Amino acid sequence: MNKYLALIHHPIINKRGDKVTTSVTNLDIHDIARSCRTFGFQNYFIVTPIEKQATLINEILGFWNEDFANDYNPDRHDALSFIKVSESFEKAVEEIEKKHGSKPLIVGTGANFKTSDGNVEKAEEVAKDQDRPLLIIFGTGWGLHPEILEKVEFFLDPIRGTAQDGYNHLSVRSAVAIYTSQFS
Repeated sequence: MNKYLALIHHPIINKRGDKVTTSVTNLDIHDIARSCRTFGFQNYFIVTPIEKQATLINEILGFWNEDFANDYNPDRHDALSFIKVSESFEKAVEEIEKKHGSKPLIVGTGANFKTSDGNVEKAEEVAKDQDRPLLIIFGTGWGLHPEILEKVEFFLDPIRGTAQDGYNHLSVRSAVAIYTSQFS
């Protein structure tokens, strides 16, 4: 299965529902790359239109490509080596489509979805039946903006916690680790 992951920083909604761009965090770069590498994803796209954020990401990745850093922690270098920075969600989709000759099945995640299409196994089945790569997308901030959600073709079941009071607020890194571990 050709599978990809994208962490979307724009367009995102904030707690008031406004369309915003969120900040890239160093932990998201490293930890999500490690989850993707561990569970066989081909690339991890970090989507931000802000040039300074893209430059920062590329500087971090460049450091881990240097001989000293690579010698110091080759596993980190390995995981970070397949990160791609994309200025837009559409450009990430285009890159995958160009590589495989078909548009990826866009799989959305979110803690607040009212309806869903099924679990990871079902999403993989749909992508396989349609002979398409799979792109699972995660939002930052308060979630994916409606203009991204309208492009989603398959909504994964939300991760449900077991807290007695209903608390359910995972970091995106935790959600990525849980979902990626379920893909074959």
